[in-house]
Amino acid sequence: MAQLVVRNIEESVKRKLKKRAETHGRSLEGEVREILRQAAGAVPVQPKQGKGAGTLFHSYFKDIGVELEPFPKEYPEPIDFE
Repeated sequence: MAQLVVRNIEESVKRKLKKRAETHGRSLEGEVREILRQAAGAVPVQPKQGKGAGTLFHSYFKDIGVELEPFPKEYPEPIDFE
């Protein structure tokens, strides 16, 4: 992956980015990466806070007509092999 160095960022901007990163459960570097991905129009890699992998996968495929059945709320009893 490429590296990018940005110099002379105001302290107030850095503080706001840190606060935003904490809100999203990311590091400062991770938050800046996500902001750059969104600005470049790339698909976000990390799900938003409070969302699981299934929700993320659903967001990728919902517009192409793939419908998945949700997992059942109750699971069957495990098989007894004895």
